[in-house]
Amino acid sequence: MAIIRWQPPGPFDELERLRHEVDRLFENVSVGSEPLFSRAFPAVNVTEDGENYYVRAEIPGVKPENVEISVVEGRLLIKGERKVDPAGQGTNYYRRERDAGVFSRTIGLPARVSSEKVAASVKNGVLLVSLPKSEEAKPRKIAVKTT
Repeated sequence: MAIIRWQPPGPFDELERLRHEVDRLFENVSVGSEPLFSRAFPAVNVTEDGENYYVRAEIPGVKPENVEISVVEGRLLIKGERKVDPAGQGTNYYRRERDAGVFSRTIGLPARVSSEKVAASVKNGVLLVSLPKSEEAKPRKIAVKTT
């Protein structure tokens, strides 16, 4: 058992303890690189298999020609615009939760991808981006030899 010397509390000990507790709270709640409590649009899921990473993004009401996708320095950038419904112009809203306008979302990729082979499609308002892994990012089996 370790013996720890007791020291009388200092004037800022309680503030330091509070700072540590707040830091611990935000470490446990915040996930990934997105800011805490953000309303990021579009909402995304990132998955992978042995050959590809897949990014699925919800973009209801966005036409494919209004979406731009690029891969730069290990990041996937999705930019686009959801336009206002012309029938809704001049309408008095009681509640409006669906935003319109320009959006941009950057997703960090876990490893290098072959950017020239990236493909994207939209079906039922869900954008699917397939990002083939580069050869060095793919898992390899190593043969074990006996000596």
